[in-house]
Amino acid sequence: MITGLVLAAGESSRMGADKALLTYRGRTFLEGILAILHEAAVERVAVVLGHHAEEIQRAVNLRSVQVVINRDYRRGQTSSLQAGLQALASPDLEAVVLCLVDHPAVPVEVVKRLLASFRQSPAPVVIPTFQGQRGHPVLIGRALLEELLRLYPEEGANTVMRKHRGTTQFVEVEERGILLDVDDEETYRRIEDG
Repeated sequence: MITGLVLAAGESSRMGADKALLTYRGRTFLEGILAILHEAAVERVAVVLGHHAEEIQRAVNLRSVQVVINRDYRRGQTSSLQAGLQALASPDLEAVVLCLVDHPAVPVEVVKRLLASFRQSPAPVVIPTFQGQRGHPVLIGRALLEELLRLYPEEGANTVMRKHRGTTQFVEVEERGILLDVDDEETYRRIEDG
């Protein structure tokens, strides 16, 4: 089974508003990502919340997903990743599609391509690229999950990914949206205008 994991626990301090609740194409960022995972037939999805978790749960219908509350979200993204991976752990887990809530412009075709690539030849990591630049989401195979769970809070997931670069599968896509990281108001204005 391939699952989805959406990290949406951060404080969005540079943005000044909860990124999960910003809108893109008529839906909140979080709703849009969940819809894409559902459309790509990802069987099970967990969403990690932390900062303003109650407000986000009130604003977004999360009945079809597993909600994980990371009380330690101030320790950084690695703590949210680990909370989500622990919640998804099961004997039949093959891989996790890791989505960040501030990447709202990823089309469903990209997720489908990642899934297809992994099913053809299971690599430990499958990463989409646009004109040679790496983007999101990232598919992480079961083989790396223990390593990710052992990371210290100050270490990012890239610490593990870099060690497996030689066996990583890069999938070139046509969609620039994989690179779009909405971290501040200026970037958000650009995607609203585009």
